[in-house]
Amino acid sequence: MEPCIDVLNITPSDRKYETHINSWTVCRLMPVRDSGGKRFFVNHALSADSRLKLDRARSSYMVTVLRMGDGDTVLVFNGHDGEWNARLERSGRRDVTLHVIDQVRAQPKQPELIYCFAPLKQARLDYMVQKATEMGVGALQPVITQYTQQRKLNIDKMRSHVIEAAEQCGVLALPDVREPVALSALQSVVGPDHTVIFCDEAVEQRNPIDVLSALTDTPIALLVGPEGGVSLQEREPLLALDNVVSISLGPRILRADTAAVAALALVQVVRGDWR
Repeated sequence: MEPCIDVLNITPSDRKYETHINSWTVCRLMPVRDSGGKRFFVNHALSADSRLKLDRARSSYMVTVLRMGDGDTVLVFNGHDGEWNARLERSGRRDVTLHVIDQVRAQPKQPELIYCFAPLKQARLDYMVQKATEMGVGALQPVITQYTQQRKLNIDKMRSHVIEAAEQCGVLALPDVREPVALSALQSVVGPDHTVIFCDEAVEQRNPIDVLSALTDTPIALLVGPEGGVSLQEREPLLALDNVVSISLGPRILRADTAAVAALALVQVVRGDWR
């Protein structure tokens, strides 16, 4: 495998895309930022020269935990206005205002990929939400099936895990966290324009890349059922739908949170934004 360019030794003025001429792999470079890796979601509109007064909890975290001082810079985003440099301004012992300076990344288009899943027990659900956010889904759609383990969901907690993952991984387009629906109602919330990729433990094993490559270029809704699979009474009407396609995730039975990462990687490589 060809090595990737050492981005530390490249300093182009525009920091967009550079190609090394000696058979090196092309690397996508992120903008240079002087923020020390500190990146925060804010629930405010962002524009040049605006000021955001932070609440006491966030102010205290920046000052006492991160040891940030007057004039230090951070990156801020809100899921709508892109990513901005901001400078701390302290007006008291723990009162912090962020002075928004300039935009470093424009807001990307919201991904069309919907991740549909049977809710899991809490710790593994938290992990799955974080990984789906990192993998670039546009929406998280809980689906209640006959064998679903966890039927009551804390949607606000799921949204907080989305924000946490986005802060850590540079994500700007936050997934929409939707209310749960029954599997029988999935078609009504996904819509006929999406192809539903059903990760089916019972389907004949076949290379999933071949299946995904043969699809028309339509938006994808990826469906991973509960551990134990969907029941026969649910599987037959699901597969009867014109826009549902089954894929296998290999010869081993995967736990649902593992299946999420494996299936999302497949979809992003073959049909998504990893191409």
